[in-house]
Amino acid sequence: MTPVALSTLWRIARRDLSASFRGLRLLFLCLFLGVAALAAIGSLTAAITGELTRKGRELLGGDIEIALTQRYATKAEKQAMADLGRVSETVRLRAMARGGSGPPMLAELKAVDDVYPLYGSLTVQTPSGVRPAPRPGPGQVLVEQGLAERLGVGPGSVIGFGRAEFRVAGVLDNEPDRVGEGFSLGPAALIRLEDLPATGLIQPGSLFQSKYRVRLPDDRTGRLDRLSESLKREHREAGWQVRDHSRAAPGASGFFESMGQFLGLIGLAALIIAGIGVSNGVTGYLSARRGSIATLKVLGASGRDIAGIYLLQLGVVAVAAILTGLAAGAAAPSAILSLIGDRLPVKPEFSLHPAPLLIAAAQGLLIAFIFTWLPLSRAGSTPPAAIWRAAIEPSGPPSRRDLLVVGAAVLLSVGLALGTADRPLYSASILAAAAGALLVLLGVGIGVKALARRLPRPTSPLLRLAISNLHRPGAQTPALVIAMGLSLTLFVLIAAIQTSLDAEIARSVPARAPAQFVLDVPSGGAETFRKVVRDAAPGAQVDLVPALRGMITAYGDQKVRDLKVIPREAWVLRGERGVTYAADLPAGSRIMAGEWWPRDYAGPPLVSLDDEVAADLGLGVGDMLTVSVLGREIPARIASLRRIDWDTMGFNYLMVFPPSTLAGAPHTLAGAVNLPPERETAAARAILAAFPGASVISVREVLGQARTLLDQMALAVLAAASVTLLAGMAVLTGAVAAARQSRTYDAVVLKTLGATRGQLLAVQALEYGLLGLLLGAVALAIGLGGAWWIIVQVFEFTWAPDWGRVLATLGAGLTVTLVLSLAGALPILSARPASALRSV
Repeated sequence: MTPVALSTLWRIARRDLSASFRGLRLLFLCLFLGVAALAAIGSLTAAITGELTRKGRELLGGDIEIALTQRYATKAEKQAMADLGRVSETVRLRAMARGGSGPPMLAELKAVDDVYPLYGSLTVQTPSGVRPAPRPGPGQVLVEQGLAERLGVGPGSVIGFGRAEFRVAGVLDNEPDRVGEGFSLGPAALIRLEDLPATGLIQPGSLFQSKYRVRLPDDRTGRLDRLSESLKREHREAGWQVRDHSRAAPGASGFFESMGQFLGLIGLAALIIAGIGVSNGVTGYLSARRGSIATLKVLGASGRDIAGIYLLQLGVVAVAAILTGLAAGAAAPSAILSLIGDRLPVKPEFSLHPAPLLIAAAQGLLIAFIFTWLPLSRAGSTPPAAIWRAAIEPSGPPSRRDLLVVGAAVLLSVGLALGTADRPLYSASILAAAAGALLVLLGVGIGVKALARRLPRPTSPLLRLAISNLHRPGAQTPALVIAMGLSLTLFVLIAAIQTSLDAEIARSVPARAPAQFVLDVPSGGAETFRKVVRDAAPGAQVDLVPALRGMITAYGDQKVRDLKVIPREAWVLRGERGVTYAADLPAGSRIMAGEWWPRDYAGPPLVSLDDEVAADLGLGVGDMLTVSVLGREIPARIASLRRIDWDTMGFNYLMVFPPSTLAGAPHTLAGAVNLPPERETAAARAILAAFPGASVISVREVLGQARTLLDQMALAVLAAASVTLLAGMAVLTGAVAAARQSRTYDAVVLKTLGATRGQLLAVQALEYGLLGLLLGAVALAIGLGGAWWIIVQVFEFTWAPDWGRVLATLGAGLTVTLVLSLAGALPILSARPASALRSV
């Protein structure tokens, strides 16, 4: 047989499509939702991380940054830095700001030199707009808007830090390296480096950080990564923390990259779920066109011609849906940034990001192909007589060739997802979980069909018909189970994630958290501090511990400087960590291995280490750990491993030494204070009056920042999951539509035999109700399992869902799915027997 020309196939496809596009709306909607979600998430992540990279020098404040904790650089070290390029020195510490009409509040005080900033512009707000500003003059301070508002001050006002007072020279609009400074507990305030000694805030053992930003000559900026690694290796024992502008804001970049990858995988899951809807929509569409297919075959069209005609139709609709989804996804970041831009560390300008758009388009095409190939191939290879019997006779299994073709497309899709992921194993686990959930639902659907066939026949005619609908020839029970199960699972998943995120702060932490943390209390002022607090707030509970900083330089036989790459799980090796000493086991800790030292221990250095850190480093009791404290390396034997209860929000240190090891080192004390909320301000004022260099941190404000972050995370997850939920609803609609032709046949036969519309609707309600009750339990198990994995394994939070809200959401979801299912069945009830029988 001579094959039909492509132009002829296109003419037939175009004419048929113009008359029957309505049947392909589900295909269009599903692909649009999936591609738009994937493109929007990828574009937004690329926009934020790209802007962080583009402004790297400005955000870092230089080409290279060298940070030191609790000390200044020596003269020799400063000379080594100056040999690299132009150097700017800043000192950053937490300090209490007092003055104006408001209560004292914690601020991030930064002292800058006369060449700051090396990159970017320091600007202040004025009545006429924003203008560039030089660094503050003698006795002046520039304050951030939040600090000015809380203290009730403005230009010309006087505020104090430690023992010194400063006149406000302006309100900051832009501090160029603010994002690169990392996490902060308060708004910023800038003073001259020369004015810092007058505050008295820098004392032996005070917690401060000196930073040296280097602007390299143009001919030395090519291989910053090599220079950074070289400086780290050469000066690790001196405590140099080196980074270059490619990682100017590692915390922000890492957060957005991780969240973007997680949300992107949710978007891919939405696309896969939408693909099931595509399959249902194509099946329903081809079922409605079976008369045309059979006629074309009788007239001599080959199976290849049939597949070509409908492949052209479906391809046009799929490409239109993908292009529309890409346009929506590319435009979405601009709309999102206009709504939440002020909450982000940077605000990117609108631009197209080809990589995520190409990935979304490729995945959309692959998913469309995967879920349309089998129905198309079946339509092309089925004889005309079998097509007419399709309403009452189930289709045979797909051919081996078709399975190989679809399998190859699936491998391409999975390979694309894993090949473009930063963490392939993490991505593979999410995709495997999604595939596992679909396979479980498919197995349940097959089991329900088999069980319904073996159940005894009920005496009630309506119930008998409802059960028969689950296993009769041509029944779409597995598709219905997958569609309803997905929808209900997503309802449970969203509710469990949302309530667990709410509970992370609202339930666990505040119940046991202290009211205030106090830093930089002089080591000899413990008794005075307790008296001051209890005089201001009788009955207050005070816990004071020594506070130092230390960096691990060797563990076991391994020197950290010899590591080419620090493993992801060995996070404790990156930078300095809190260190303390104690004669007794700290509260909130319990010994998991080894023994605690005697109170009067005075032998060789020992250390007690967090058991999870020890497991990450492969250490045990008796192994050696070398820690650099204030530039002095202390080799200590691990005496015990502790399990720390971090939920208490008390002073929990990874590394604890005996007093004999660190008591002689310069240090300060850190205090945790429990007192009534109404006494917090009075206690803070009393502490600052007695200890001007101390910093008081309100736990309530810290929890408020954490709540804001969690709310933003919950909103992002909810938005991505909502798209997945919409795709699940579309799948359900498609499953009902795919079975409409055969159900219409049954309905008109029953109507001819005297059945009423109410009875037909009751049969549908019983069928979907039975499925819903069964799938409610399945969806609860799968949804809770998925939510637990996301909360505990991805976010590393406590699993604490609100069971009442989860069950209520499941009930609401069950109601929604039943309503959608019955709404999809309404056209069946309105079918007239005469016209319906002529079309079947």
